[in-house]
Amino acid sequence: MKFFASRIWRRNSGFMVKLAVTQRRASSLDSPFFRVSEEVQAAIEDRAPVVALETTIYTHGFPYPENVKLAADLESLVRKHGAIPATIGVLNGVARVGITSAELNELTASAGKHGTRKLSRRDLAYICGLGYSGQKLNGGTTISGTMVLAHMAGVKILATGGLGGVHRGGEKSMDISADLTELGRTPISVISSGCKSFLDIPRTLEFLETQGVGVGTFSDGRKGDVDFPAFWTRESGIPSPLTIKDEKEAAAIIYAQSTLGLSSGLLFASPISAKFSIPKEKMDIVIAQALQDADKVGATGKDNTPFVLSRIRELTHGDTVTANRFLIEENVIRGTRIAVQLATLEIESHRSPDGDARLVSASAKKGQRIKLSSSSVLAPNSNVTSSKLECLSYSDSADVIVAGALAVDLSCDFDGNKESSISPQLETSNPATITQTLGGVGQNIATALHYLGTSVRLCSIVADDVAGSSALAILSERGLSSAGIKKIKNGLRTAQYVAVNNAQRELVLAMADMKILERILDFDISWKSYLSICKPRWLVVDANWDESTLHKWIVAGRASGAMVAYEPVSVEKSKRLFAQGGEFNRAVAAVPHHIINLATPNSMELASMYTAAKAAELFERDDWWQVMNAMGLSSSGARDRLVATTNAKLVDEGVPQQSIQLLPFIPSIATKLGRDGILLTQLLSPGDDRLTSSAFAQYILCRSNGRDHSDVVGGVYMRLFRAAEQVPEAEIRSVNGVGDTFLGVVIAGLARKNPKALVDLIDIAQRGSVMTLRSKEAVSPKISTLCFS
Repeated sequence: MKFFASRIWRRNSGFMVKLAVTQRRASSLDSPFFRVSEEVQAAIEDRAPVVALETTIYTHGFPYPENVKLAADLESLVRKHGAIPATIGVLNGVARVGITSAELNELTASAGKHGTRKLSRRDLAYICGLGYSGQKLNGGTTISGTMVLAHMAGVKILATGGLGGVHRGGEKSMDISADLTELGRTPISVISSGCKSFLDIPRTLEFLETQGVGVGTFSDGRKGDVDFPAFWTRESGIPSPLTIKDEKEAAAIIYAQSTLGLSSGLLFASPISAKFSIPKEKMDIVIAQALQDADKVGATGKDNTPFVLSRIRELTHGDTVTANRFLIEENVIRGTRIAVQLATLEIESHRSPDGDARLVSASAKKGQRIKLSSSSVLAPNSNVTSSKLECLSYSDSADVIVAGALAVDLSCDFDGNKESSISPQLETSNPATITQTLGGVGQNIATALHYLGTSVRLCSIVADDVAGSSALAILSERGLSSAGIKKIKNGLRTAQYVAVNNAQRELVLAMADMKILERILDFDISWKSYLSICKPRWLVVDANWDESTLHKWIVAGRASGAMVAYEPVSVEKSKRLFAQGGEFNRAVAAVPHHIINLATPNSMELASMYTAAKAAELFERDDWWQVMNAMGLSSSGARDRLVATTNAKLVDEGVPQQSIQLLPFIPSIATKLGRDGILLTQLLSPGDDRLTSSAFAQYILCRSNGRDHSDVVGGVYMRLFRAAEQVPEAEIRSVNGVGDTFLGVVIAGLARKNPKALVDLIDIAQRGSVMTLRSKEAVSPKISTLCFS
């Protein structure tokens, strides 16, 4: 029995270590002395890459205000390269992981002041305890102190300048940096340029070996064994214990260390670039002098390193400061790249404690399904999070990002006596067939794209409830990524949509609870970096977002180089695109500086968008007038021309007129008309073949006047596409996702490597919509049979 129990313990020891770490972390988060920023906490929960940054470099290294700029620059480098910075320090007696700009300014401003402490593990309880008793002190954390707090928060990687070590003569003085012992007992991976050159490097490496710390140096293209670096100097003359090829290899080592449950840390030495390295011979002379001066003044213990560094700075006339700045930046970039690689590994290869595969790698895109037990999909007490349901690499690119609603849909189809009435009666109960599906405009569009083989990522929000966990599980089973879906715990519910349809399956009334998407989130924290990582060709945004987030999505999408499609969702929400006031209307511009490429409203949503744009006085702007004048549309006989191109009913309703007036801001508008088909209105560029082709002549509403803006505007194309098929009412199963299917098919064709023309996609997309009409699903899986060739 003992032997059997021993085997179970060994097999599960990694899991038990992680469980203990999780419990310690939970208790730390409840401490009044410890705070983790919402940004860092969300990133850790989502298994996104996070990089810890120490603060002793600001409080006891660089002087004010240079330290302020350095702090901002290092955080910016982390974000630029795809991770979240977690600057760590103690402010007013509270240890903080993730510091705001204001807090960082306050901490850096205290540099050099008597009450500002240099904090390793031993000092944390002291400074926090004094804060609790009323003495609100600040402190910069050393590598040791930063490792402790990073580990408590769940951060795994720390990027810094140089490690502490065994001081020369340490065999007698026992002057050994706490950084080394911390590496021996805290599972954090540190990226540094070795240890300071004035330390005893051979004894430092021996001590780390005794502590069980893996030490490797990046080869940076060099062959064979390499030297362990000496901070300002690329070569130390002392061989590195291990050689690391690149960041991907380092991430694999960290992942293995974590998976094995080892409690010690890792040290990855990143040599300073050759162009910034100070010659070893020069540094040897300078260091000897600085150490001699330290002995003379009695600078020992924690005062030794600051004194020696200051003296070296003086003796090199500031050369070491310049080198220090560059090596720190290089290390932060390298540390961030490792963090991104590690996040990818954890997402692709994450397994449950019993070893059963819970997630698959990017091969899921090729049709492989994720294996989840039925209990894990719908369990009421499920702890499933977006990170556990992720099936694709965090750093994968995507052809399309869809930003919008993920909801649970209820469809209530009236089952009454069709001879007397096809619609349900108000203020009473009606017989109905009620079905539940996974829906939400954004989810439907993303699912359509996925069925058609397009690389797509859905960005949305769900609540920490049964519906949210179930929705994520279903997405995962389909093979859809959930890396862009945020799971929040603030009392809100996962979005729900209830549609009441008549006997012909036409919408009578809908109720939508989308409040969760109207919760103001920090867009930059939640999605901006993800957008830059995925680098999509197209961004599809639905109007379920609050106005601020909606506008940020659109602006960020265009800034990233993506084409932007807008799905208005409803009459009321469609107005959000052109809401009066605010920064966004100043960002809205007419072609060629437009920020929206395509919109797919129905006729009522189109009217609402038109009214909102008019109320915002967008039709009074000079750039709008310039484009309208360039179209060459004569007022004489305009109605007859519009009727000939569309029909009298649409013209009487103002549909083509409203489309034309919105074209300067949205050059392609596909208006969904239900049984009457699709009205496509496009602003053509001067070189468009349709302007000179006889096959398209009947759809050219007007041509440019050849004067103002003639280099941008060639003419207007307007075509009414008849419905692909009039589906008998008995065959209609669901109408909820018909419009979403249409847009999904259109974007799938536009996002191809060799994109189809929009005009060639309308009929294909309508056929996809018909398939959904006949399906009980919000989006019919049969659309995968559609052919774009």
